[in-house]
Amino acid sequence: MTAMTGAVESGLIYAIVALGVYLSFRILDFPDLTVDGSFVTGAAVAATLIVNGDDPFMATCLALFVGFAAGCMTGLLHTAGKINPLLSGILMMIALYSINLRIMGRSNVPLLNQKTVFTTIQEWGTTCGLDSAAAKTWGILLSMTLLALLFKWFTDWFLQTEIGLAIRATGDNPRMIRSLSANTNLLIVFGLGLSNAMVAFSGALVAQYGGFADVGMGIGMIIIGLASVIIGEAVFGTKTIARATLAVIGGAIMYRIVVSLALRVQFLETGDVKLITACIVILALVVPQMARQQKEKKRKEEKRRNRAQVMAVAATGKGEADVAVKKDL
Repeated sequence: MTAMTGAVESGLIYAIVALGVYLSFRILDFPDLTVDGSFVTGAAVAATLIVNGDDPFMATCLALFVGFAAGCMTGLLHTAGKINPLLSGILMMIALYSINLRIMGRSNVPLLNQKTVFTTIQEWGTTCGLDSAAAKTWGILLSMTLLALLFKWFTDWFLQTEIGLAIRATGDNPRMIRSLSANTNLLIVFGLGLSNAMVAFSGALVAQYGGFADVGMGIGMIIIGLASVIIGEAVFGTKTIARATLAVIGGAIMYRIVVSLALRVQFLETGDVKLITACIVILALVVPQMARQQKEKKRKEEKRRNRAQVMAVAATGKGEADVAVKKDL
């Protein structure tokens, strides 16, 4: 039960990463690998400020702005520098590695005895009459649920605004929106900034949840985000924006639960998390394709069968008509 609760808690935190990845990959159609770097940047900024005695809530919010700046730089490399989208993300990810080391001053910053967002939430729970364990579990679960839903509501609202609709159009058909005198370069920069702001914010929360910020904690983060998006879309569907964002949050929680269950298998170890992630993504990509192909095959067979029946009926009718003509003669 404790493992499942922890999986749901971490799933809600990583859901914010998944929403950021959803903005860049699904809405903007931009393969942004900056995520692996900006996630650590948010963690590094929050951890460094907390260790220096700053307010954890202020430190977490500051991660938003730092992530936004990182995303905007990737957008500028692509739009102003005319660099390939994939390469611009890789370049920014590499640059952020050194920047993150500069921010932290070392490769790892522990937060075990520091006041964080989650220790503050636990203190609030104990003042309300809950014991320490219940305050920690239910306080974090409730607060992260509200926070994930807040980001979901913001994403839904933003994508319905004039700028949001323009960003969606830029991802779908940049030539069309450009013909309407929209500045697609500015929209791409702003969209990537918003995406990485969410990712960095989640990184700040993960650092405080885990009790440390490490320069390598962002490796494979883009795969985790994509896995959450793909799983959520496959299970819950994407008919509307509101449903798609809810699917992303659900996919993030399902992903963490699957990883938690997989690690209970005896021959798997903690170091196999990346392998499990890769397998989940492969299954999430392959299984829907196979199901779609099977459905298409059945549809074609049904269509072929119906055509054969029509031809058989037509042939029978023609034969009866020929017999009737011969009788008349």
